[in-house]
Amino acid sequence: MTADDEDPEGASDRPATDGGATAAQSPKFAADGATPTGFAARGGVRSALRGTVEVAAREYRIAVRRRWAVGAAAVFALFSVALVALGGSAVGPARVGAVLASFAQVGVYVVPLVALAAGYDAIVGADESGTLEILLALPLSTPSVVVGKYAGRAAAVGGGMLLGLAVGGALLVRYAGIGVLGAYAWVALTAVAAALAFLGVGVLASALASEKTRALGAALAAWVWFVLVHDLVALGAVAAFDLPQWVVSVAVLANPADLFRVLVLRTVSTTAGGIAGVLTGTGLSRGVLLAALAAWVVLPVAGAVRALARRSV
Repeated sequence: MTADDEDPEGASDRPATDGGATAAQSPKFAADGATPTGFAARGGVRSALRGTVEVAAREYRIAVRRRWAVGAAAVFALFSVALVALGGSAVGPARVGAVLASFAQVGVYVVPLVALAAGYDAIVGADESGTLEILLALPLSTPSVVVGKYAGRAAAVGGGMLLGLAVGGALLVRYAGIGVLGAYAWVALTAVAAALAFLGVGVLASALASEKTRALGAALAAWVWFVLVHDLVALGAVAAFDLPQWVVSVAVLANPADLFRVLVLRTVSTTAGGIAGVLTGTGLSRGVLLAALAAWVVLPVAGAVRALARRSV
């Protein structure tokens, strides 16, 4: 029997067969743009994909209303315009490599921060507001809920990033010509891919945390580790214990921020110094780097599915 077959007036008072959950529909949930009757009417495995898409569409609408897309567009428009403008009128074909390298060196701080901020309350926030209980009471699988929430926020953040980076790209094309468009597009798409990886980490933190404040703390701790500490620990261990070079390669694969930085720096002619220079010398192919970045998207979301399945809602 589907939720539509139940008595609407008695649904909120009648316990479910599990002894606790109820399939009551929340006016707040409907006000957020969800279509609970649509979810409940289908049920079964046949419409699992459609259910995931509807969860994603609802999450996207909420993210847009909360100005996540606008915020991401504004941040990356300012970021990209500032980096291009720092080159000023001197930006030309010979300086494009330096500008793109700056994207990798500075973006490694901005991209993870925006993505983690967008994902840390995806699960625990819905739990605290009560909408997660309603979603799980509908004929939706746990993977559909998690993947739908992730995909909706990914569309909002990724779309906002591309819109903002397009502003800086237009300015760079004005300075250096249309020939730089391909290299700049690669940098922009790599930045979005890295953001999707960190968004997955944020969703995983959200599924594991019992409160939004703890999820926020976990997201900030993840940012500190991946952006500030990871490279220092890895390279310090290599230097202190005379570890082989392949340890550096493993360190790059274990950090989505490093994957973003190496993927960008390897496409420009400018030589990067310091930690970036060491990381770009690992010898990892572009295919391996992209596969590792894809794994950083899939594995945290899979972990969030598992965490939600064990979560007491």
